[in-house]
Amino acid sequence: MKLMIIESPNKIKKLQAILGDGWEIMASYGHIRDLPRNEMGVEKPDFIPQYEFTPKVPNPKKKGEFFDGSEVRVKRMKAKVREADEVYLATDPDREGESISWHLLESLELDDYKRVEFNEITESAVKEALRNVREIDYKLVASQEARRVLDRFVGYTVSPVLCQQSGAKLSAGRVQSPALRLVKEREDAIRAFKMTKHYGALLTFADAKTGDTWTAEWDTSKLVSEDNPYFMDFEHAQLVAQTKAVSVLSFNESEASRNPPAPFTTSSMQQAASVTLGLNPSAAMDAAQNLFAQGHITYHRTDNPNVSADSMADIQAVAEAMGLDMVSKQRMFKAPEGSQAGHPAITPTHWEVEEAGENDEQRALYRLIRQRAIACQLAAARYAVRETVLQASTSVGGSVPEFKAKGRTLIYSGWLKLIDKDQTEDEDESDAESSNPIPLLGIGDAIESSKGNVLEKKTKAPPRYTEASLVKALEDHGIGRPATYAAIMNNITSRGYVEFKGKYLIPTETGEYIINALVNRFNFIDLGYTREIEKELDLIAQGKANYKTTISNVYDKLMDEIATLQSTETKKLVETPSFPCPDCGKPLRRIKGQSGFFWGCTGYPECSTSLPDENGKVGQKKVVSDFACKECGKPLVHRFKKGKGGYDFWGCTGFKEGCKASYENKKGEPVFKQAKS
Repeated sequence: MKLMIIESPNKIKKLQAILGDGWEIMASYGHIRDLPRNEMGVEKPDFIPQYEFTPKVPNPKKKGEFFDGSEVRVKRMKAKVREADEVYLATDPDREGESISWHLLESLELDDYKRVEFNEITESAVKEALRNVREIDYKLVASQEARRVLDRFVGYTVSPVLCQQSGAKLSAGRVQSPALRLVKEREDAIRAFKMTKHYGALLTFADAKTGDTWTAEWDTSKLVSEDNPYFMDFEHAQLVAQTKAVSVLSFNESEASRNPPAPFTTSSMQQAASVTLGLNPSAAMDAAQNLFAQGHITYHRTDNPNVSADSMADIQAVAEAMGLDMVSKQRMFKAPEGSQAGHPAITPTHWEVEEAGENDEQRALYRLIRQRAIACQLAAARYAVRETVLQASTSVGGSVPEFKAKGRTLIYSGWLKLIDKDQTEDEDESDAESSNPIPLLGIGDAIESSKGNVLEKKTKAPPRYTEASLVKALEDHGIGRPATYAAIMNNITSRGYVEFKGKYLIPTETGEYIINALVNRFNFIDLGYTREIEKELDLIAQGKANYKTTISNVYDKLMDEIATLQSTETKKLVETPSFPCPDCGKPLRRIKGQSGFFWGCTGYPECSTSLPDENGKVGQKKVVSDFACKECGKPLVHRFKKGKGGYDFWGCTGFKEGCKASYENKKGEPVFKQAKS
């Protein structure tokens, strides 16, 4: 018997059908070991991680059910290993998969094994993998281990500092916090934005032969500068808009082409799934994982924007069947900086299959992946382009206005027959010029406008991030890896650091507090720092950098930053506390309790003073009155809060004992005749 161990149980059925009799397939269910749950698990000077088996976790598809802990799964796998003649480790073809194979090697105490990987679950790919067995790549394992340890450093050393300062349970993350910073700083830019009104002019012309109308816009470039980029003289713009007679200064005809977008990488797939299908990154990755496990698509964790050369014949066959024209030579796309490009772009495994997947989400994502992959090798779309510059016959305000017009007409659809735009962007303005049918003009021709309009323009604040645009920003800044974007998004939203306003992401008060506490104090929060760390991890994977040296440098710097922060903050609080305790004088800190925020003394437990929170500031201590509750006889206390969600009433101090009596407040006294319980 030959035993193959994979990550996901969803792949077993498909692989079993391919491998046939004589094979047994088991799933590790992802990671089987991780760093300890309640301690850092890695220490100086050697920084050797201490691993433990993972606990049982809830089954997300069946409420109340749990997946077995990895120790139980390892015991089952060990039993099968003893029966097997050969053991194949077929975890996913990336650094994380390589690391899982190494953990399996260690935990199963394998003396002999074969490491195989395949980018797609098809018979040809699996058989090819079995012909090319290898050993575990320990450089990749070291790179993945370094990533995990670096994440642990930030989470276990910086998070406690945040908790101590805020009094609330807060967390920091090596990639989570820079992502949160992007959202917070975009919100800062929106708040700081001041709208500027500026003006232009648009002339409309009628083509006497066709009756079509076309437009030309006033070119204000000679009237503005880098320091003053906007034309703000409304009256001047009004006069320009009254221009009737113009002559043709230049006229050009040309042809332009437009190439299709690249096939999907992990990042662009998540963006397109969000924009086009309304799927968040986590749902998109789940759907893609299932399509991969079912054998319908190639491996979905990739940053390579190119199809494999072997796919060209399949694309050719499908394109011919669909009546679409192919390029004569494979079109190649530039990979983003820092990409590993180890696996081809996401494509179908069986190109002729039009529908695949077990539910609507999977089927919709499959169609998106397939069409995009086919389109990337179709002929370019072609346009006939006309451009002209017009000059007014009279001057306005000491200068002669000039007007520019550009129009283009689609003359050959090419790839646009299959998909009509780049689905990763919320708006596609590529055809904005197509509706401007400029007629054939000659230099020196005199023409007249049929009407003119002043263009009233306003500068716009930068848009808030959507999930799609934040994924793009993460990729542009080199924050994390595409496969981690879904987890990053889940972390900052589920922990209440970012919330949705419609489809847009905005930081919460807690999220803003975290970034304010980290910026200018820690290196890891700087956007460029994460990119440099990713480069260092790549060097470890290539054998050009050392795990221990990389880890040690980051750790030492982080410890220095924490020590400096604690010293500075402690001194600041002691010397000039913003809110001193009324009983002992030590600083108060804002703490989030079960019923909301309150202020507690930093001298606790020696001083147990606590005060209510009033919109982020220290409120007045509730003083027990001489008024007695008519229900139970215990003293009443005046409870009052201003603003939204405020209140003003007298409540019984026997609330915890079960008395829920309350009384309206009138001129500082309870109104007993209106008691309610």
